[in-house]
Amino acid sequence: MSSNTPVKPSILAREDVAHSELFAIERLELRFSNGAERTFERLKGRGRPAVMIIAMPDPDHVLLIQEYAAGFEEYALTLPKGLVDPGEDIITAGNRELMEECGMGARRIEPLVELSLAPNYMNHRMQVLLATDLYEKRLPGDEPEPLRVETHALESLPALLAREDFHEARAIAALFIARETLRAERDSESWW
Repeated sequence: MSSNTPVKPSILAREDVAHSELFAIERLELRFSNGAERTFERLKGRGRPAVMIIAMPDPDHVLLIQEYAAGFEEYALTLPKGLVDPGEDIITAGNRELMEECGMGARRIEPLVELSLAPNYMNHRMQVLLATDLYEKRLPGDEPEPLRVETHALESLPALLAREDFHEARAIAALFIARETLRAERDSESWW
């Protein structure tokens, strides 16, 4: 191990302090390598992976959904996403979520990146998938109301960022990563 690699703190105690259908709150008592002790609380997921889908109906556009964000008590524009059901892999789950939320399926889905959110407070990771070669197909979902689907140019990210209803960090990061990945692929193809 390199001398620059930090030593993880020792876990002195671990206690579940609250539970819900989706999360548990866990309290950790930690001792760091310098002897400092701290109490941390974190949200623990229930072990189900999640997916977020960048669905592209053509090489220049992406589908976004508008759904109610209970945390902010307002509607937010974001990417389709959801939990992986038991027995599904991330590709199958991504295609199902796309069909449920956008009324589209994808003939091609590729993993793009894995993202986390607030890693000091949550142990949740999300697999971001790039979906192309779309076709119409709707599956019933668990949404309480129909979702509004919007098509936006991938190159119009600055205009999206100016919108008050577009602020989910994972969606923003995923779109920038997708845009740069696709630009690099196009540049390498045109170079040859």
